Amino acid sequence: MKRLSWLFAALAFLALMFVGCDPKNGNEEEEYVDPDSLEQLEFSVPVTGNWIFESKPDIVIHAKNPNSVKVPVDFTVELRTDKGVLLTKLEKSEKIPAKGEADVRFTTDKAMDPGFYKARCITLTNGKVKIPRTFVFGVDPTAIVSAPDKQADFDQFWSDALSQLEGVNMDPKITLIKAAGSRNVYFVEMNSIPDGLSGDPVKIRGYYVEPTDGKKHPVLMHFFGYDSNPPGNMGLYTGVSADYAEFYLSHRGQYINARTSAQRADGIAEDYTNTYGDWFAFNFGQRDAYYYRGAFMDCVQAVRFMAGRPTSDITNIFAEGSSQGGALSYATAALSPYPLKAIAPNVAFLGDFPDYFQIVDWPASTAKASRGSMTDDQMYAFLSYFDTKNLATRITNTAVLATIGLQDGTCPPHTNIAPYNNLPHKNKEMHYYPEMQHSYPPGWDNMYLDFFKTYMK
Repeated sequence: MKRLSWLFAALAFLALMFVGCDPKNGNEEEEYVDPDSLEQLEFSVPVTGNWIFESKPDIVIHAKNPNSVKVPVDFTVELRTDKGVLLTKLEKSEKIPAKGEADVRFTTDKAMDPGFYKARCITLTNGKVKIPRTFVFGVDPTAIVSAPDKQADFDQFWSDALSQLEGVNMDPKITLIKAAGSRNVYFVEMNSIPDGLSGDPVKIRGYYVEPTDGKKHPVLMHFFGYDSNPPGNMGLYTGVSADYAEFYLSHRGQYINARTSAQRADGIAEDYTNTYGDWFAFNFGQRDAYYYRGAFMDCVQAVRFMAGRPTSDITNIFAEGSSQGGALSYATAALSPYPLKAIAPNVAFLGDFPDYFQIVDWPASTAKASRGSMTDDQMYAFLSYFDTKNLATRITNTAVLATIGLQDGTCPPHTNIAPYNNLPHKNKEMHYYPEMQHSYPPGWDNMYLDFFKTYMK
């Protein structure tokens, strides 16, 4: 019996050796492979959960191994606040199957606070480091608190600006520039408030698209993003929907007001020059003469112009715009004496300056270069009059369709969620685009037009 036991043990040992295993611990032997002979692995980071999570992130690094042997990889995901503060590093080591693929998942042990965060994905293979992706994601964004910081006279400040605007003779001049069947396009020039509490009115301009059927139509205001500098050529805007009377505003110093006749397609033989320089810096720190005090009143003046047109149904006024145009949409809804039914601000500018300036370089660099002797507290108190998160508190009945590009490095997500979260009503929708930067979402025109229809009287 002892000889048979010895024989069985020997056979078992030989069997283990045959399949390439260690009889002591059962671990599979690893074939040595020269690291320099390996093909590089491919890594990617797919979008999961739209990169918007309720409490914990779900981040996946996908690995593809083209080699005929398993390859060990060290994975790291660094999590930072949107202001760049490192919170934690999540680490794993995995062996990627020969000629195979694997998903390596990461999350946190504890729920994360509401906010936007940056994830940096890192791989280490045979001493070679790769960064397959760095991206921004959100955790419960609508619970982020961006507390209003309105000054005590915030409402009085804007009431005074509106009173000044009412005292300006609009004196609109309308020139037909294109007859397009059911709609005509006009070049419009009108007066708006001065750059300060006194002085000559400022000329603003726009393109007005008017239906020719003699009926009243809902009004659609279009506001532009921050202009290019130096400005390029500007096409003629002829409207997005025959259902509306539309106005494309060029507020002070931008677009029509910053282009020669050769740079415009309207056929008006006059040159216009931007006299404001860098608009964000113009009269920075001078509350009653700052650029955006005038620009916001330009938007209100454009609504007043449309209210006076015979084909305008002033009970149905809507506005849309992207970037700076998104901020102007918020401002118009907050300040217009004619209530707006709905607005659509896409990747809006001018939101939550104290946090904005800690997340990206511009416009913080312009503000700090223009503030003179102002302290941080004084600078933010000044900017609070023009902050969309404060203006949003005045929007009590206007429905809002808003969008965020999570990878937006110009108007980052935090600056967009701030006014949205401070709206005092629930007639609002936020749409997140995980891979979008500072841009338009697909089908933007149709998207906001469909939204507006649901709120049309």
